Order: sequence, then structure tokens, then C-alpha cells
Amino acid sequence: MSDDYCTRVIDDLSVIGRARWDELIASDPHAGVFLRFDFLHALHDTGCATPRAGWAPQFLTLWRGDALVGAVPLYAKGNSYGEYVFDWGWAEAYQRHDMAYYPKWLAAVPFTPVGGSRLIAADDTARALLADALVATVQANELSSLHVLFAPPAQIDLLAARGLMVRRGVQFHWRNAGYADFDAFCAQLTQPKRKKVRAERRKVAEAGVTLQRLTGHDITRDDWRFFHRCYKHTYATHWSTPYLNLAFFERIGHALPEHMLLVLARRDGEPIASSLGIFDAQRLYGRYWGALAEVPCLHFEACYYQMIEFAIERQLAVFEGGAQGAHKLARGLDAVQTLSAHWIADPQMRAAIGRFIERESDQVEHTLDELHEHRAFRPVAMSSETP
Repeated sequence: MSDDYCTRVIDDLSVIGRARWDELIASDPHAGVFLRFDFLHALHDTGCATPRAGWAPQFLTLWRGDALVGAVPLYAKGNSYGEYVFDWGWAEAYQRHDMAYYPKWLAAVPFTPVGGSRLIAADDTARALLADALVATVQANELSSLHVLFAPPAQIDLLAARGLMVRRGVQFHWRNAGYADFDAFCAQLTQPKRKKVRAERRKVAEAGVTLQRLTGHDITRDDWRFFHRCYKHTYATHWSTPYLNLAFFERIGHALPEHMLLVLARRDGEPIASSLGIFDAQRLYGRYWGALAEVPCLHFEACYYQMIEFAIERQLAVFEGGAQGAHKLARGLDAVQTLSAHWIADPQMRAAIGRFIERESDQVEHTLDELHEHRAFRPVAMSSETP
């Protein structure tokens, strides 16, 4: 570490403060809304991402004098819930060998499988020093492993050069080709896929359901309460417990209104379903959904088609449809590769997990090739076909 720089581990973002933290976030073009102070601090302060829930904040920060010049959203993690890069099999292997896998180190945004900086810095010098400091910190603290999730390729390369193994995954994103409206988007789909999309939208309309998109301060407290009721109901139908509470959603709705999109579905004037998207100047991220009544195709309408229409209206470049779900391919989203980086302390486990990652990477490459062959879009050579 250069004499001009020093590192500190901080377990409470309020020690840094909103102004100083968000100044760092604004300096990094890959940071984004999910790393803003108000989003992260809301996760911590409302009890969603806390040591009790398995998320102990241990943010690694890089300082040059009194200036914050780098940071890693780092957690000592007591389980593998809410990560979306699955390592349950690794934890089971540790257990079979009577070894402790938890706690582990995790660099990520809790419960949020979206890409963004994990080595947050304004310049390459600070980022390289931050990568060195991260590796040194996790090795000195003797936890089982380090996992850096959904980082940009250049940051993954920095970590790979320092001995971390690179793991590949798949998500589904929609890309805006400058469409004038939703019909222009549909016109670029193959005839069977175009017919399917239109039929799904028609089913929702024929069921008497209307959709409304709300942003910013148009989203009321009652809207947030209804949304959270839907969100909880979705988890309950899967015999699961929701990660996030109403206080969190109300907090980000109040602190970051310019980034909020809420879709409300109504039938006979009564709300029956809701979905939440979070957006910035370039991207819309589909996050959560829930319904209190069964309506065929309503999930597709609220979670995909309404989001795509919004992205077209706002001229956003990408709509990220969230983790998993090959069914998204038929609705105009494309399979894209995601990256994570992993360091395993134990040499034997590192070798075994390395072999697994190699096999998995081959499978991911094959899956991506196969999914690309089944894109919903017409071949370019057929672009003159009449819709």
C-alpha cells in the first residue's frame, strides 16, 4: 500500500455519511443506484441486512488523507441466502469434511442480483490498490472464502490476476434498439413469438384488468403498503419468508423517488397485483412482484411488458429482468453472461471447487449458445417482413 493511502473497515455507513459516500459513488460510472447511501443504509437500518440476518457489514474503505477514494461493499456472511450466485453445494462439501464454510466474505449488494462496481473507485490507481487491499484483508482474517458477485468484467479481471477464480452465470436482459413504441418492438419478433406476446396481453385485458405505472412521489404510502402485501403473499405461496420489510420499501420510496417505478394492476377498480422496478438514466431493473388474485398472464404483463413499455418511453438502453427464468427468452429478453470471482482459503477445497467451476463454465457456454439459437427475434435478413 502506498504511503499516501490507508484502508479502514467500517461496519456502519453512517460513520462515512451520505455526502461523502455518494460523492464516491458518483465518481464511478459503474456504481449505480443500488450502491447509493440511501439504498444500502436502508437495508441495514431497517433490519433487512444485519448480522442477525446473516449480513454483517464490514465495508472495506480506501482513504487518501481525509478523502474517501475507494470502497468495497463487503459483508461477513453467515449463510448463502439472498445472493443469487448459488454455492450451497460448496457449503455442503465443507460440512461433509467437518470444515466451517460460514462465515465467509461476500462483496455484493444484499438481495440484489444486478451488475455494478464492487471495487468502487474514481480511477484505476485507487481501484488496483483496493483490489490488493481486499485480497490482503480476507486472507488475514481467516474466513473460508471470498465471493465478489456481479462485478464488471474489468474488475473481475483485476481479481483474477490476484488469484481469484472466475465463475460464469446467465441472466436475461432486454435491449432497446431505439423502438418507437411497444408495437415496433413486437414487429421485430418472429411471428409465433409476436402472436404469443399479443395473446398474453389480450388475456389480461379481457379479464378486466387495467395496469397503471406510477413513479416518484405519485407512489403513495398506501401503494407501498399494497405492494408489500403482494410481495409477502408471493413468498407465502412458496412457503418462504420475505427478505425485505415494509420499512425498507417506504424508506427507499421516500429517499430515492426518482428511481422508483411501481406497476399496479386493478380489476373492478380494486388493486390485485403489483410489481416494482428501479431505474436510472440507462437501465431499468425488474425487482419484485406479487398478486392477490390469479389472472392468466398477469405476471408477464406486470413484470415484463409494462417494464419494456416504460423503458421504451424513457429511452432506457436495457431492462434487466432479474435472475433465472428461461421463459423470459420467448418474451424478447436475451441471455447474457454474468461474472463473479471467488477465493477459497483451503488448498484442497480450492482445487476441487476450481474443477467444478471449469466444468460449470463449459456448461454455461453451451447453455448460452443454445439460448441464443432460440431468441425471439427475427433474423436480420428477414427484417423486411410485414408484421
